[in-house]
Amino acid sequence: MKCPYCGSLEDKVIDSRTLANGEAIRRRRECLSCSLRFTSYERIEEKPLLVIKRDGRREPFERQKIERGLVRALEKRPVSQMSIENLINEIEDEAAEHAKASNEISSEDLGRMVLQKLYSLDKVAYIRFASVYRKYDTLDEFIREIERLEKGQGA
Repeated sequence: MKCPYCGSLEDKVIDSRTLANGEAIRRRRECLSCSLRFTSYERIEEKPLLVIKRDGRREPFERQKIERGLVRALEKRPVSQMSIENLINEIEDEAAEHAKASNEISSEDLGRMVLQKLYSLDKVAYIRFASVYRKYDTLDEFIREIERLEKGQGA
């Protein structure tokens, strides 16, 4: 570690302490050249989860977007806020697991995850979300989706 005072690369660690529930380490160091003490911090560098949009753009995963879509789909449905929170957590965890190697997930995969969760939670919310996600152009497409749902072929 380079001394902030004299620029020497020679130092020794005097004290190390864990901070923030193990998320960081604080180290007190002493420069072996000028004997001045300084503090350094170590943290794990986390790469943000990126969503690959249909047009190829990449943007950071935003939990709030998932929440807005779910709240809209579940509006006036008998689903508690706690259930919605749990659903969002499950989707976020599943997305992170799915994107483990590259830290990227397609918006299509993310949408399918949401649809699968909604299918088992509330069929009306599933249809609401699917109508926006799948961009139905005609009433026939919408009706076909409802028929698939009635046959148990959703998600």
